[in-house]
Amino acid sequence: MKNDKLDSTDFSLMRYLSEDGRVPVKELAEKLQVTPPTVYSRIKNMLGSGVLKITGQVDLFKLGHYQTAIVAINVNDDSKLTSIMDTLDEFEEVQWSVSVTGRYDIFIEVILEENMEALFNFHSQKLSKLDGVVNSESFVIMKTKNKWFSLASVNFGKKSKAKR
Repeated sequence: MKNDKLDSTDFSLMRYLSEDGRVPVKELAEKLQVTPPTVYSRIKNMLGSGVLKITGQVDLFKLGHYQTAIVAINVNDDSKLTSIMDTLDEFEEVQWSVSVTGRYDIFIEVILEENMEALFNFHSQKLSKLDGVVNSESFVIMKTKNKWFSLASVNFGKKSKAKR
């Protein structure tokens, strides 16, 4: 299912589910002025196509003992961007990566289970050893609002990251 095949009902459905993924189908059908089978069908199609994922979200800052940072990265060869991003995505601490324009080539968000030493270890033991990375700069997140995470994506101590 591509974005151009989604209609206003699909977008409204996604918005309601984003606000509260536990909304009963009957309530969604009433809000959207469609039948419950229509809601089931649309959710099934969006889940199947990967456009929608329904998860429980937590506020890591309220849980405590997590360190979050945005890391800006420069690479020595733009042709390596995709492979470097693929490798970064394999690191359990990395939540997402994006290629950007401007002073840096890649931004990543890392979530660390402990403290600043964990961020140091990430830089010194993983990031600095990645072929093609020439430098990086970390921006530690001190406070955030409305930043929710799926614990399935915060996957410490596992060999491979759960699908996001």
